[in-house]
Amino acid sequence: MTPAQLSTAIVDVLTTLVDEGSVSLPDGVPATVSVERPRQKEHGDYATNVALQLAKKAGTNPRALAELIKAGLEQHDGVSKVEVAGPGFLNITVDTGAQAQLAAEIVKAGASYGHTNTLGGQQINVEFISANPTGPLHLGHTRWAVVGDAIGRVLEAAGGKVTREFYINDRGNQMNLFGASIEAAALGQPAPEDGYHGAYIAELAQKIVAEDPSILDLPESERVEAFREKGYALQLKEQQDQLDEFQTHFDVWFSERSLHQGDVASQLEKLRSQGHLYDADGALWMRTTDFGDDRDRVLIRSNGELTYFASDTAYYVNKRERGFELCIYLLGADHHGYVGRLKAMAACAGDDPDKNIEVLIGQLVKIMRGDQEVRLSKRAGQIVTLNELVEEIGVDALRYSLARYPADSPLTLDIEQITRASNDNPVYYVQYAHARTFRMKVNAADLGMTLDDAMAAFDPSLLAHPRDGQLLRALAEFPRVVAAAAELREPHRIARYLEDTASVFNRWYDTKECRMLPQGDEPVTATNLTRLVLVEAAQRVIANGLDLLGVSAPERM
Repeated sequence: MTPAQLSTAIVDVLTTLVDEGSVSLPDGVPATVSVERPRQKEHGDYATNVALQLAKKAGTNPRALAELIKAGLEQHDGVSKVEVAGPGFLNITVDTGAQAQLAAEIVKAGASYGHTNTLGGQQINVEFISANPTGPLHLGHTRWAVVGDAIGRVLEAAGGKVTREFYINDRGNQMNLFGASIEAAALGQPAPEDGYHGAYIAELAQKIVAEDPSILDLPESERVEAFREKGYALQLKEQQDQLDEFQTHFDVWFSERSLHQGDVASQLEKLRSQGHLYDADGALWMRTTDFGDDRDRVLIRSNGELTYFASDTAYYVNKRERGFELCIYLLGADHHGYVGRLKAMAACAGDDPDKNIEVLIGQLVKIMRGDQEVRLSKRAGQIVTLNELVEEIGVDALRYSLARYPADSPLTLDIEQITRASNDNPVYYVQYAHARTFRMKVNAADLGMTLDDAMAAFDPSLLAHPRDGQLLRALAEFPRVVAAAAELREPHRIARYLEDTASVFNRWYDTKECRMLPQGDEPVTATNLTRLVLVEAAQRVIANGLDLLGVSAPERM
């Protein structure tokens, strides 16, 4: 019996109590009820504080309401015991068979186990890695490449319709400097003082000239533009290839240029009807102070030039016109000031800033090799590039290590620790647990034990050992953890859950009374086959969890 099933059972009990007139809930019966695992096993399999939450609304005391819920729950199939504790907590023990049936349900659900419809198909845009196409992706981009992608994955698992979007900063003076820097390298001249100086610039110049030698014969006024556009195409393609290899895939690569190829000024004027635009000193302003911003923002300067905030506003309006109900922004540590202004901008556009826009701020990452910080790139100069990190650390170790911590906390990673093949390394520990389940299934197949036979012979009453119950309760938690990770935008909850579950599985594996395989010449029994189903369920949960982090689930380690 899963927490979700218990939640449904409690809701049914409350509905019956209201219908009978035993309880009055003016706001109605809640759609779901929080059900948690108690810290101490003697308190039962699950616990809920629903009576404490609803007692005041019901006009009664929590213990009295808890007693009513207890009486109803005890009549429910699958519940063996309910106790009222403290001021009104409910401790629930489920039937062994009802709990163990979960193993077969997980196997049947397969890759969809853990998924819910909490978000009900909400159209969500997740924008992360807003970068200039003027150089390699670096360490700062790497953290968002992992966290942003994982947020998208858990939102989809919770029933959201997610579009992952990369905003290409391909407009402005930095693009001209990029082109001039490549041109200078091709001509054997020094780069502009405020241009780009990494070795990759020389590589781009060499490649462009090799593909089109005639570019050097263009008039000077055309040549820098040609180098800029060819360099842009090559660098953007490199970024796209790097992210694909890093298991971060974007649905939309949105060009800032494309935004300005339309009439942005006219687009902004559409917002005037909302009453928050005004003209002053020859410029167009947005009255963002109406919604808590520290000052009003200029959209169009008196010389007709559009501001960065104008681009931000037009881009947000563009997203909303494309049908996104929620726009999530993942921004770097130096963008704290953007939170208030972006929310105020959404309000000025007529939206609900608590519903239609969300801004997440990530903190910096420091990479260490022993006691030395890794700072420099052989190719890009004063940055550490994504490619170099992947080459040295590996996709799985890097992704998992970046995903297992809250993004709003500064992070220090030691290359030696996160690449070590030992149980002290969390990614290795979780992946090894998955590989162990695969090896167990291979050994079972050697004895003629198949999953089809196991499912046919499955008898939940045979999973009666306390270690069986501990593993089943851990597996039952997965949908709740996924839903919480989606609701809170905290994919690190998945990683921590996987580590706890791998630990529970390993303790189960080490318990001789829970052996899956027959020993010596013993025949294969229904208990062996039933435990094969439990192993398959554990494997599926670990694989599903790793997939939500974009990390592979290896069959061998």
